[in-house]
Amino acid sequence: MAVLEVFADVRCPFTHVGLRRLVERRHALGTGVTLHVRAWPLELVNSAPLNVSVIDEEIQALRAQVAPDLFTGFVPATFASTSLPALDLTVAAYGRGRATGEAVALALRWALFEEGRDIADPLVLGDVARRFDVAWSEGDGAGGVLDEWSDGAGRGVVGSPHFFVGGENWFCPVLEIRHADGDLRVSESAAALDSLLERASVS
Repeated sequence: MAVLEVFADVRCPFTHVGLRRLVERRHALGTGVTLHVRAWPLELVNSAPLNVSVIDEEIQALRAQVAPDLFTGFVPATFASTSLPALDLTVAAYGRGRATGEAVALALRWALFEEGRDIADPLVLGDVARRFDVAWSEGDGAGGVLDEWSDGAGRGVVGSPHFFVGGENWFCPVLEIRHADGDLRVSESAAALDSLLERASVS
C-alpha cells in the first residue's frame, strides 16, 4: 500500500488541519494512500514546553481563515502539558500495523482539538488504546519516539508537519503560513494536497 510519511507533533494545530484535509481528499479520490505519522516532539526539538497561548492564537487564525469546521472543542485549560505519552502510544499503535497507527494518530488529535480532552492523561490515552485494540502502557513506544525524532533530524525535518514521499520532502505543504503586519496569515493549497496524494500513489 502507498505510504505518505509525515513527521509531526500531536499538539500541532497546523498538523491537525493538514491531516484532516488529506484524509478528506483521500476519501473523495478513493486513493489507497496510508499516512505514517512519525514523532517530531517539539518540546524536545525546542528544549521548551509549548506555549498554550501561542497555540490558541494559531487555532483562532486557522478557524477564521481556513478551518471553521475544526477545533470546535478546543479548551486551553485542558491542553496537554506534554506530547510524549501520546507520541509513545502512536509508535506502539504503528507496531500493530499502519492502519491502526494512522487511526490512533488521528484519534489523538481529534480528542485534543475536537473533544477538549487532555491527551497527556493516562486515562484518556488508555481509552484510545482500548478503542483501537492496542495493548499499551506508558513507555511501550518511548524508545521509538526518540528514534523517530533522531531519524527526522537526520533527514532534515524543519518543523511540524514535514512530509516525505518518493525521495522528496516538504514542510507544511498543504498550508501556506506567513506573518504580515504582526498577524498570522494562513491559506490552503488544494493543488499541494492533490500533488502529495498523487506522488504517494505512484511512489
